[in-house]
Amino acid sequence: MAGKFFDEWIVGDRIEHEIRRTVTETDNLLFSVMTHNPQPLHIDVEAAKASGFGQILVNSTFTFSLLVGLSVGDTTLGTLVANLGFDKVVTPNPVFIGDTLRAASEVKDLRASKSRPDAGIVTFIHELTNQRGEVVCRCERSALLRRKPAA
Repeated sequence: MAGKFFDEWIVGDRIEHEIRRTVTETDNLLFSVMTHNPQPLHIDVEAAKASGFGQILVNSTFTFSLLVGLSVGDTTLGTLVANLGFDKVVTPNPVFIGDTLRAASEVKDLRASKSRPDAGIVTFIHELTNQRGEVVCRCERSALLRRKPAA
Protein backbone atom coordinates (compact mmCIF):
# COMPACT_ATOMS: atom_id res chain seq x y z
CA MET A 1 0.00 0.00 0.00
CA ALA A 2 1.46 3.33 -1.04
CA GLY A 3 -0.77 5.76 0.85
CA LYS A 4 -0.33 6.67 4.49
CA PHE A 5 -2.72 6.26 7.38
CA PHE A 6 -4.01 9.34 9.22
CA ASP A 7 -1.64 8.78 12.16
CA GLU A 8 1.42 8.69 9.87
CA TRP A 9 1.02 12.26 8.62
CA ILE A 10 2.55 15.38 10.21
CA VAL A 11 1.56 18.95 9.39
CA GLY A 12 4.19 20.26 6.97
CA ASP A 13 4.95 16.88 5.36
CA ARG A 14 5.74 17.52 1.69
CA ILE A 15 5.93 15.10 -1.21
CA GLU A 16 7.23 15.76 -4.70
CA HIS A 17 5.33 13.11 -6.66
CA GLU A 18 7.65 11.24 -9.01
CA ILE A 19 5.18 10.49 -11.78
CA ARG A 20 5.08 13.21 -14.42
CA ARG A 21 2.61 13.39 -17.28
CA THR A 22 2.84 14.99 -20.71
CA VAL A 23 -0.61 16.16 -21.81
CA THR A 24 -1.67 14.93 -25.24
CA GLU A 25 -4.28 16.13 -27.71
CA THR A 26 -6.16 12.88 -27.09
CA ASP A 27 -6.27 13.52 -23.32
CA ASN A 28 -7.81 16.94 -23.83
CA LEU A 29 -10.24 15.94 -26.58
CA LEU A 30 -11.52 12.80 -24.83
CA PHE A 31 -11.93 14.54 -21.48
CA SER A 32 -13.78 17.47 -23.08
CA VAL A 33 -16.08 15.18 -25.06
CA MET A 34 -16.70 12.76 -22.16
CA THR A 35 -17.75 15.66 -19.93
CA HIS A 36 -19.90 17.29 -22.64
CA ASN A 37 -17.76 20.44 -22.71
CA PRO A 38 -18.07 21.96 -26.21
CA GLN A 39 -15.85 24.99 -25.47
CA PRO A 40 -14.15 25.81 -28.81
CA LEU A 41 -10.93 26.79 -27.00
CA HIS A 42 -10.56 23.09 -26.11
CA ILE A 43 -11.71 21.30 -29.27
CA ASP A 44 -11.52 23.66 -32.27
CA VAL A 45 -8.01 24.43 -33.53
CA GLU A 46 -9.14 27.37 -35.67
CA ALA A 47 -11.13 29.00 -32.88
CA ALA A 48 -8.22 28.44 -30.50
CA LYS A 49 -5.77 30.02 -32.97
CA ALA A 50 -7.98 33.11 -33.11
CA SER A 51 -8.07 33.38 -29.30
CA GLY A 52 -5.60 35.18 -27.08
CA PHE A 53 -3.89 31.84 -26.49
CA GLY A 54 -3.21 31.17 -30.18
CA GLN A 55 -3.52 27.41 -29.68
CA ILE A 56 -5.70 24.75 -28.05
CA LEU A 57 -6.10 25.40 -24.34
CA VAL A 58 -6.25 22.22 -22.25
CA ASN A 59 -9.53 21.83 -20.37
CA SER A 60 -8.89 23.11 -16.83
CA THR A 61 -11.05 20.41 -15.26
CA PHE A 62 -8.73 17.83 -16.85
CA THR A 63 -5.79 19.73 -15.34
CA PHE A 64 -7.45 19.65 -11.91
CA SER A 65 -8.29 15.94 -12.21
CA LEU A 66 -4.74 15.12 -13.28
CA LEU A 67 -3.39 17.01 -10.25
CA VAL A 68 -5.50 14.94 -7.89
CA GLY A 69 -4.73 11.71 -9.74
CA LEU A 70 -0.97 12.25 -9.63
CA SER A 71 -1.16 12.73 -5.86
CA VAL A 72 -3.22 9.67 -4.93
CA GLY A 73 -0.50 7.02 -5.07
CA ASP A 74 1.65 8.73 -2.46
CA THR A 75 -1.07 10.14 -0.23
CA THR A 76 -4.32 8.19 0.06
CA LEU A 77 -4.04 4.95 -1.93
CA GLY A 78 -5.41 2.18 0.26
CA THR A 79 -6.17 4.40 3.26
CA LEU A 80 -8.91 6.67 1.92
CA VAL A 81 -12.40 6.42 3.39
CA ALA A 82 -13.72 9.36 1.34
CA ASN A 83 -12.73 12.68 -0.17
CA LEU A 84 -14.66 15.29 1.81
CA GLY A 85 -14.09 18.26 -0.44
CA PHE A 86 -11.90 20.30 -2.71
CA ASP A 87 -11.44 23.99 -1.95
CA LYS A 88 -9.59 27.00 -3.32
CA VAL A 89 -9.05 25.48 -6.77
CA VAL A 90 -7.09 27.91 -8.93
CA THR A 91 -5.53 27.65 -12.38
CA PRO A 92 -3.12 30.61 -12.51
CA ASN A 93 -1.42 29.62 -15.79
CA PRO A 94 -2.70 27.84 -18.90
CA VAL A 95 -1.85 24.29 -19.91
CA PHE A 96 -1.19 23.47 -23.56
CA ILE A 97 -0.90 20.21 -25.44
CA GLY A 98 2.66 18.93 -24.99
CA ASP A 99 3.16 20.43 -21.52
CA THR A 100 4.71 18.04 -19.00
CA LEU A 101 3.15 18.37 -15.56
CA ARG A 102 4.36 17.38 -12.10
CA ALA A 103 2.55 17.43 -8.76
CA ALA A 104 3.56 18.13 -5.17
CA SER A 105 1.52 17.81 -1.99
CA GLU A 106 1.84 19.28 1.49
CA VAL A 107 -0.13 18.51 4.64
CA LYS A 108 -1.84 21.69 5.83
CA ASP A 109 -3.96 20.36 8.68
CA LEU A 110 -4.81 17.22 10.64
CA ARG A 111 -7.79 16.58 12.86
CA ALA A 112 -9.42 13.54 14.36
CA SER A 113 -12.85 12.65 13.07
CA LYS A 114 -15.59 13.33 15.63
CA SER A 115 -17.94 10.76 14.16
CA ARG A 116 -15.42 8.04 13.23
CA PRO A 117 -12.87 7.13 15.89
CA ASP A 118 -11.10 4.88 13.36
CA ALA A 119 -10.34 7.80 11.01
CA GLY A 120 -9.07 11.36 10.76
CA ILE A 121 -9.16 14.25 8.32
CA VAL A 122 -6.05 15.32 6.45
CA THR A 123 -6.09 18.58 4.50
CA PHE A 124 -3.59 18.57 1.66
CA ILE A 125 -2.45 21.42 -0.54
CA HIS A 126 -1.83 19.95 -3.98
CA GLU A 127 0.10 21.91 -6.59
CA LEU A 128 0.74 21.14 -10.27
CA THR A 129 3.58 22.76 -12.22
CA ASN A 130 4.60 22.64 -15.85
CA GLN A 131 8.04 22.01 -17.33
CA ARG A 132 8.91 25.70 -16.85
CA GLY A 133 8.12 25.57 -13.11
CA GLU A 134 4.93 27.61 -13.50
CA VAL A 135 2.01 26.68 -11.24
CA VAL A 136 -0.89 25.60 -13.44
CA CYS A 137 -3.26 24.33 -10.73
CA ARG A 138 -3.48 24.41 -6.95
CA CYS A 139 -6.16 23.18 -4.57
CA GLU A 140 -6.88 22.06 -1.04
CA ARG A 141 -8.26 18.57 -0.56
CA SER A 142 -9.83 17.30 2.65
CA ALA A 143 -9.63 13.52 2.88
CA LEU A 144 -10.99 11.17 5.51
CA LEU A 145 -8.28 8.56 6.09
CA ARG A 146 -8.27 5.39 8.15
CA ARG A 147 -6.13 5.26 11.26
CA LYS A 148 -3.36 2.70 11.39
CA PRO A 149 -4.78 -0.62 12.64
CA ALA A 150 -3.70 -1.70 16.11
CA ALA A 151 -0.95 -4.29 15.98
